Amino acid sequence: MHRVDWNDLQFLLGVADAGSLSGAARRLGVNHTTVLRRLNAFEKQLGVRLFDRLATGYSLTAAGEELARAARDVDETVTDVERRLVGQDLRLTGTVRVTTTDTLAAALVPAALGAFARAHPDVALELTTTTALASLTKRDADIAVRASSKPPPNLVGRRVARVAYAPYAAPAYLEQLEKHDKTARRRMDRWDWLLPDDSLAGSTVARWAARELRGVRIALRADTLTALGRAAEAGLGVAALPCYYGDLSSGLRRARAPIETMSSELWVLTHEDLRGTARIRALTDALVELLDTRRDLVEGRRPRAAPRAS
Repeated sequence: MHRVDWNDLQFLLGVADAGSLSGAARRLGVNHTTVLRRLNAFEKQLGVRLFDRLATGYSLTAAGEELARAARDVDETVTDVERRLVGQDLRLTGTVRVTTTDTLAAALVPAALGAFARAHPDVALELTTTTALASLTKRDADIAVRASSKPPPNLVGRRVARVAYAPYAAPAYLEQLEKHDKTARRRMDRWDWLLPDDSLAGSTVARWAARELRGVRIALRADTLTALGRAAEAGLGVAALPCYYGDLSSGLRRARAPIETMSSELWVLTHEDLRGTARIRALTDALVELLDTRRDLVEGRRPRAAPRAS
C-alpha cells in the first residue's frame, strides 16, 4: 500500500489533460523538467506505468485511467467543499477573481474594479479574460462578467442589459468603399470582413457570421474581438463588434446600424455556493451598478464617437 500525495495526482491530471509535459507545465506553473521528475517518481513509487510515451504525446495506460478517474472525483469533491467554505465568509477581505471577455476588460470592467478597490482596500482583485464559463465551477474565478444568451444553470446572477452588436470600420475604409461604388456601403457582401477564428466558434459574432456571411471575402481572422477591432481601425476591413467597444473607439465608425439577430445579454454571474460571500456579493453589486449606468452604450444607443483629432 502506498500513501498517495494529492500533489502527485495534480501532476497526473495535468499531463492527462494536456497530453504533453510542456502543456502540463504551463497549466501547473512549473517547468518541463519538474513535471517529468514528479511523474517518473510517482510511477516508481506506485510500481506501475501510468502513461505510454508516444510520438504524439502522453497517453494514459489502463492503470493511469483508473487513477485519473479517482483523482477527478477527489478534485471535484475538494473544489465543492472550497466553494461552500468560501460562501460562509462574511468578511470584506481576501481575494476575488473576476473573469470577463477581452472587449469588456478593455471598455467597461476596469472602471468598476477601480471604484471597488478604492472603497475596499483589503480586497485583492484579480482579472482574467477567457471565453469559458466553466472556470467558475472549478474556482478558477469567482465572478464572471460576460455576454450570454443562456447562462449555465449552476450559476446565479443578474442580467444587466441587452448587448448590441454592429459592423465597424475605419472612416477611410468606408470612404474608399463609396468612392468606388456608391452602393457598396450598404452591401455587406461587398465588404472585406475581419472575423473570429475557430477558437471563438461559439461566440455571438462567430455564430452570426456562420449564418449570414457565406461566400464573403475574409481579409483576416483573429482569436480576440479586440484584435479584430484594432485591425478594423487600421483599415483592413469591417469587424462585427459589441457597441460598447466599437462606439468608444475614435478610430471606428458603424458601417450600419446594430444588427438585431446578433444581440445577446450582459450578465454578472457567480457560482450559487459563493453568493453569500461578503466580498463577492459586494463586488457583484458594484459591477451591476456601474454597468447599469452604461446601459445606453451597451444597448447601442450612444452617439458615434467623434473623429480622431489630426
